[in-house]
Amino acid sequence: MSDPESTDKWASWLLHRRDGDDAAQHEKALEHLIPIRQRVLDNADIHSGDTVLDVGAGDGLIAFGALDRVGTDGRAIFSDVSADLVSHAQGLAHDVGAQDRMSFIQAAAEDLSPIEDESVDVVTTRSVLIYVADKASAFREFHRVLRPGGRVSIFEPINNYFPDTTDEFWGFDSRPVRDLVAKVWEYEGWTETFNDEDPMMNFSEKDLLRYAEDAGFNEVHVELMVDVGPGTWVVDWERLLNTSPNPNAHTAGEALHGALTDEEFARLEQHIRPLADAGKGVLRSAFCYVRALKV
Repeated sequence: MSDPESTDKWASWLLHRRDGDDAAQHEKALEHLIPIRQRVLDNADIHSGDTVLDVGAGDGLIAFGALDRVGTDGRAIFSDVSADLVSHAQGLAHDVGAQDRMSFIQAAAEDLSPIEDESVDVVTTRSVLIYVADKASAFREFHRVLRPGGRVSIFEPINNYFPDTTDEFWGFDSRPVRDLVAKVWEYEGWTETFNDEDPMMNFSEKDLLRYAEDAGFNEVHVELMVDVGPGTWVVDWERLLNTSPNPNAHTAGEALHGALTDEEFARLEQHIRPLADAGKGVLRSAFCYVRALKV
């Protein structure tokens, strides 16, 4: 297993900090991620023999999932900005005997220059554009590398649909300790207002539609999905403390201890911990699927 201290922030988060190196929390995350993988691959309309380019492939959830669909004559290209994740994926491919049907490239979504023009049949991404400042360039690159008849299939969270609020902490009712949550948000640099300079917050599904059209895609379909219901992203309080929501954030425990005094931490824990341990939270999600065709 890679060392989170010796890898870049992308690999450190995906392989360690996202789940706190905890098997139960990892399984909890997969409850959300596996259906997304299925939908992204379904929307890609992959055929046997296709070449699939997974951009921002991360831990390989989509790229390795595509192998069953491209068949023995197809290929999956694993592309990520992180050299550490590319190396990790190469090891995984060797372990499962898939190295002959995969290739590995270090590249950013907005600069896929290692990929030749019109050389792939499908481009997939999952939660990648939220980290890309120049999303229009990324769409132009997707269009460039696709052959005529090629498809792009994208999943992206729409983070500004539910702005951060001090009324909830990780989906748990925090109104009695909202003063403390406000200190945590300030420590993290998060606000309840729209930030047009943050790539994670400054776009909606309408922008993704516009980027796809402007890049030259002929058929574009966008589906916004918004859900609110009982549930929780974490197994319990202890797992919550060791979990980080994204590569640019601290773990919840780091943020709490960094923002609060010991007495304040104890007051917040007294209120939130019973809710987290009982799973009495609210799941709020807003995300969209984009699929487009290059004629």
